Amino acid sequence: MSELIPRVALNSGTEIPQLGIGVFLVDPATTQANVEQALELGYRHIDTATGYHNETEVGKAIKASGLARDELFITTKFSNVDHRTGDVKGAFNRSLEMLDSDYVDLYLIHWPMPKLGKFVQTWLEFEEFYRAGQAKAIGVSNFMIENLEQLAANATVTPAVNQVELHPLFQQRELRAYLAKVGIKVEAWGPLGQGRFKLDEIPTLTTVAQAHGKTPAQVILRWHIQEGTVIFPKANSLEHQKANLDIFDFELSEAELTAIRALDTGHRLAADPAEVN
Repeated sequence: MSELIPRVALNSGTEIPQLGIGVFLVDPATTQANVEQALELGYRHIDTATGYHNETEVGKAIKASGLARDELFITTKFSNVDHRTGDVKGAFNRSLEMLDSDYVDLYLIHWPMPKLGKFVQTWLEFEEFYRAGQAKAIGVSNFMIENLEQLAANATVTPAVNQVELHPLFQQRELRAYLAKVGIKVEAWGPLGQGRFKLDEIPTLTTVAQAHGKTPAQVILRWHIQEGTVIFPKANSLEHQKANLDIFDFELSEAELTAIRALDTGHRLAADPAEVN
């Protein structure tokens, strides 16, 4: 199954599987089994974070899988707690230890925390991890255009990705156009809306789903894939993990893509990055 998942080239020279699995809000007690199951199904991209408190369990799942480390793409994120203290190197080393790995494939600043005023200095330390090969790529999460412009004025390495809230009801078109212009790939957290809206109550999604014999969730994931977005939906059950992989045997028409684009409200459903400090 892993061979069906497209890979997206990053500006670091590495490639990321476009579909992975996320472990946000996955209980540490069940994370190892959840990830082992995903890896057995063919997932090769795992997205975690220090703030999720399950890096250790992700590391255990990787070891238990028997897969070679270079077959996997592992992302983790620098926490807001460590951002406040400024312990960048210590936080990174703790993540490597918990993941039981010599490197991560992608290391992200989880939130810019603009009022704190530290993300530029944090990024300069990230560049050292990148140059040392301990992070094969570095990037950001929840960064707005003004944050990225501030980084660009001070940094020598362009972020490989920006991981942001992105789903049919909040499509971030201006930000995505900017990212495309500067060579930063888009990752969507909450690609299905994190349960903040009911997929089967949106007629556009149900109509398209019926036309293809798929679920509204599968239609949204396919929309992301065709839009070029990297996604890693959370899925605890075997059924949902399988369903999220079952999106490569159909294609949305341009008319269907346009209809889904028209669902954009322009309003966030989750936290505003300017207010997370």
